[in-house]
Amino acid sequence: MSARSVFLFGSKGRHRVFNIWKSVTSPIRHCSVTCRGVALTLHWQKECRELRFTHDGKPYFAIGFPNVAGGYEVRNSFFKGCIAPKDITHIRQQGEPREKCLVFEGFMDYLSFLTLRTKNCPAMPNLDRQDYVILNSTANVQKAIDVLGQYERIHCMLDNDKAGYEATRAIELEYSYRVRDFSDNYRGYSDLNDYLCGRKQEQKNGQKLLLRQKKGRGI
Repeated sequence: MSARSVFLFGSKGRHRVFNIWKSVTSPIRHCSVTCRGVALTLHWQKECRELRFTHDGKPYFAIGFPNVAGGYEVRNSFFKGCIAPKDITHIRQQGEPREKCLVFEGFMDYLSFLTLRTKNCPAMPNLDRQDYVILNSTANVQKAIDVLGQYERIHCMLDNDKAGYEATRAIELEYSYRVRDFSDNYRGYSDLNDYLCGRKQEQKNGQKLLLRQKKGRGI
């Protein structure tokens, strides 16, 4: 547990965080992670933290994903935010340096990859054969470029949108033939987590339109 006095920023304002646990033990792991299709593997539990904070005087739990600068990406079933500073996450395996690195836009995409690989190759998922970089925001692509130079193979699995394409292109311009864009593997889906959950882009757009219509009718 950490005694840091920090604040959590997100769409619902600023919240004071009063505990950061090194392991995720509370029921929050079920409502904020498994509802996104992510399996409760030892790998994600090793990387994630449990955060406890207050909102309108009530205590809440959230999953915290640490970055290289000491900040966190924060998620639960109703909240999306971060603890500054904002930065990339660089996950390096123990032992010999790896030649390959996989690049993701958000940490739910990274956890989705772990789930998909474990599901498709249960006998030998080989999750530790490569390193991982998570941007945590496409605004951090230059920070990722700075650390990707050590790898011979760079596999990008960013979002299927303008920001994701531009971030992938920036990495390709820097490292040329060493980069492969794998977003075609989940074309028709916004990102790797939507692919895992089977939520196609047109389905999400329809759901957003329905929600706006309901709000307009005062429902």
